[in-house]
Parts: sequence; structure tokens; C-alpha cells
Amino acid sequence: MGNILLGLVPALMWGLQPLVMQKIGGKATNQQMGMSMGALLFSIGVMIFHRPDAWGMNLIIASLLCGVVWSFGQINQIKSFHIIGVSRAMPISTGTQLIGTSLVGVLYFHEWTRTMQFVLGISALVLFILGVSLTAFQEQAEEVSGKVNMKKGVIILLMSSAAFVLYAVIPRVAGINGWDAVFPQAIGMFLGSMLFCSFEKEPAIFGAKSFQNIVTGFFFAVANVAMMLSNEANGVALGFTLSQMNVIVATLGGMFILHETKTTKETKYTLGGLILVVAGGILIGLTK
Repeated sequence: MGNILLGLVPALMWGLQPLVMQKIGGKATNQQMGMSMGALLFSIGVMIFHRPDAWGMNLIIASLLCGVVWSFGQINQIKSFHIIGVSRAMPISTGTQLIGTSLVGVLYFHEWTRTMQFVLGISALVLFILGVSLTAFQEQAEEVSGKVNMKKGVIILLMSSAAFVLYAVIPRVAGINGWDAVFPQAIGMFLGSMLFCSFEKEPAIFGAKSFQNIVTGFFFAVANVAMMLSNEANGVALGFTLSQMNVIVATLGGMFILHETKTTKETKYTLGGLILVVAGGILIGLTK
């Protein structure tokens, strides 16, 4: 039971992260810098308890690159929150990331070798596509949907998801340990965030809201560490599946805590899409 609860920590923390971020407020740049600063501070604490046996160039370069790629994915995800809302963005973000990582796993790492893995995996991909399509549904109601630019939001989310997939793939390709990468990766996140935020209009990189959003970085970092501990305790299949439940927390939180406006039909479609994405996540977990 304790291991299952541990596995649910990433789901809770990653699910609450966008909700807390939107409650604190600020520009996308403030939220991005706050997250990266919080992650960096947390990584310094991790360094007290765990240091790599050797600081090889492979570890340093791969971790820094990983952090920079994450910062690109994260700032675009945050932008999507401002454009279409958390409850619309999170199922699309999670679904497209799962599609991307699954395809990379199959085509590059050759993870699926048995017939049942292909059956479960292809079924999961179908569920993801259907779920994302339902979530992206927008009813033509000017008083509600006229303020939501779904096309722009989805395009930004696709760029974000591509970066997050690369963020997940780099450590595996480089063969680096997750614990060893925590600190140099956080440095890459911070530097990458400064870089991408500097391209925005009036970024206010170190404004008051940036420092307030440091707490969102702690949410991310705690989830990241809990995910590694969960994978060790529960195995990758169960740990991964449990972590994907963050989409439930974020989506329902966006609707009922942030009070994001939807028509009745859009709400039904979003909930239906959410169920399909979660079901797909469970099936993908079974292939591991």
C-alpha cells in the first residue's frame, strides 16, 4: 500500500503544479522562471544526499541539454494554459506526449517485441488520439469559445510535447542515471528558461511573480524525485501508469478550482476524452 501511495505522489504534484501556477498568476515568463528557480534550489538540496561518482562530459552535456529542452517544452505548455486553459491543455499535452514517447520507444528502442505488446500499444495509441480529439472539441458558442483560440493552443502544445518527448529520450540515449542528472539538469532548466523568456515581450524575468512561482518548481521537483523512487519501488510499468493520473487532477482542477468556462457539451467531451487518455495510459503501462 505504501508503494502505491508513493506512486501517486507524482500524479498529485504534477497535477497540482499547473493549478497552483495559475492561482499565483503572473506572465508565462514569471511562471517559467519561478519553476526553474524552484527546481534548481531543490536540486541543490538533492546534491547534499546524492552526488555522482564522476562528473563525466557525457553526464554534464546530456543533462544540460535535457534541461534546456525541458525549458522550451515547459514555457510553451504554460503559454497554452493562458490561451486555452489548464482543463483543455493537460489532456492534450499528456496524450500527445504519450503518443510521442510510445512511438519513439517502438521505432527507436524496439520496446515492443511480443504480439500482446503490439495489441495493447496500438490500442493505447488509438485511445490517445480519440481522447485528444474529444478534449480539443470546441463548440461554436461566442460567449464561451470565442475567447479560446484552440488552433493556436494546440499548435503550441504540439511543440511543447515534442520537446518533452525529447526531454524523456535524451537521458536514455546518453545512458545517464536520473539521480546523477538532477543538479546539472536543473542548471540547464534555469539557463534555458532565461534564454527562452528573453525572447518574450517585457519578460520581467526576475519580477515578484517569478519568485512567488518558485513554489511551482518545488511541486515539479518533488514529483520528479518521487517518480524515480516509485519506479524503483513499483517497477516502471506501474510507476509510469500511476504518474499519468496527474492529468485527472489537473483537468478536474482546471474545471472546478480555476473555474474555466466550458459549454455543457465541451465539458462532456473533455471528460470523455480524459477517460480515454487515462485508459490509454494504463494500456501503455501494461506494455512495459
